[in-house]
Amino acid sequence: MFPPFTLRYARFPDRLRAPARPAPVERPELVAFNRPLAESLGFDLDAFDPERAAELFSGNVLPEGAEPVALAYAGHQFGNFVPQLGDGRAVLLGEVTDRAGRVRDLQLKGSGRTPFSRGGDGRAPLGPVLREYLVSEAMHALGVPTTRALAAVTTGETVYRRVPEPGAVLTRVAASHLRVGTFQYVAARDDQEAVRLLADEAIERHYPHLAERDEGERYLGLLEATVERQAELVARWMGLGFIHGVMNTDNAAISGETIDYGPCAFMDAYDPRTVFSSIDERGRYAFVNQPPIAQWNLARFAETLLALIDEDRERAIERATEVLKTFEERFEASRLRVMRAKLGLETVEEGDAALIADWLASMQAARADFTLSFRRLADALEGPEGEARLAELFGDREALDAWLSRWRERLSREEADTAELARRLRGVNPAVIPRNHRVAEAIAAAENDDFAPFEALLAAITRPFEAPNGEVDYTRPPRDDEKVLRTFCGT
Repeated sequence: MFPPFTLRYARFPDRLRAPARPAPVERPELVAFNRPLAESLGFDLDAFDPERAAELFSGNVLPEGAEPVALAYAGHQFGNFVPQLGDGRAVLLGEVTDRAGRVRDLQLKGSGRTPFSRGGDGRAPLGPVLREYLVSEAMHALGVPTTRALAAVTTGETVYRRVPEPGAVLTRVAASHLRVGTFQYVAARDDQEAVRLLADEAIERHYPHLAERDEGERYLGLLEATVERQAELVARWMGLGFIHGVMNTDNAAISGETIDYGPCAFMDAYDPRTVFSSIDERGRYAFVNQPPIAQWNLARFAETLLALIDEDRERAIERATEVLKTFEERFEASRLRVMRAKLGLETVEEGDAALIADWLASMQAARADFTLSFRRLADALEGPEGEARLAELFGDREALDAWLSRWRERLSREEADTAELARRLRGVNPAVIPRNHRVAEAIAAAENDDFAPFEALLAAITRPFEAPNGEVDYTRPPRDDEKVLRTFCGT
């Protein structure tokens, strides 16, 4: 069923990875399978058998050609450097080449202990597995670079965290699992040979246009390309009200994908200081802090590349610093592009930044729902009834009307009629996101062997720009008694 593996990482030196065979589970059952993703990866699905798939995606049976390994990495966790982390509950089966010719990693999460488990059991509870499945697939549907979920399997076993929970295994697909922390792991050991090997792998897989450059320029180019992708990625997060929750350097992918959906969440009421993560006690990774934290993480990446950028360390620092300084400008350009689109603007005018800032300030003052505020702008264009629906989210109608007047005046220079502008707005502002309370409901039901709410929510969030018309209103913010204010890592 699996396409052929290439085993790139399994052929790396021993110090970068460790063999780690998945531990068998008692009663594997396939509860989610991403058939479109499987087809794009080149899986043979003509004779698909759910029972066989459960054995494969649980790790009970290894697919032909797989050589599972756990990857070594380090990381700054909430600002504190830990020189050895690594895959403590995940194994990389290998890499495959999809139908578009792209190399993709296939990884099992929750598949048992590895040499990097540090006393943990290597297992995953069902809740975090389903959360990652839902949120990563929602992000993909929203056009955000992300790892993907291929399958989820329950294990028939109990995992003990805060409370006993059903166990599960997730199969994750990624452009690669090269992280800032991967580079930090070898740089902390002054292993320049390994730093070069990892840098060359990153260039080959993610930035092949750099391969023809001279050596120093090639590795400086790697830093610059990674800065560009991270700036764009975080700008997309900010445009959706998404909070990653644990932006440690081991969760910063060199590919520019969103990776490791632990205590993540989409905010409801707009407040830039919003924190959901139960372990982020000081708000280091609050919504508003995500851009500077991304830049901080990139500075840690730059430190690992200095010897490759220039033999003269002072000159290497100078050149890397100049690249890092561009993050703010790149991020702001990406953010403005994202936010202009969310206001229906395709042209560029000098006053756009102020128009955007004032809209966000109004949302914050009213604690208006982030997603609905943008979605209902299209309604407001179409007449008084739609404008009233938008006004429901705001307490101060006078302030809203003043901003809407400025916005309509700005739209008048877009050379597009109302229908076209409404189409634009509904094409970038989702109706449906995986709201915390809906995810919690789906997980609670699944923990009692009812996966229907999970499947219904998955169907809705993978068509985010369509207004759902089923029994459940997935566009609705939570009532006070439904709010989920803390999310958990689940490790």
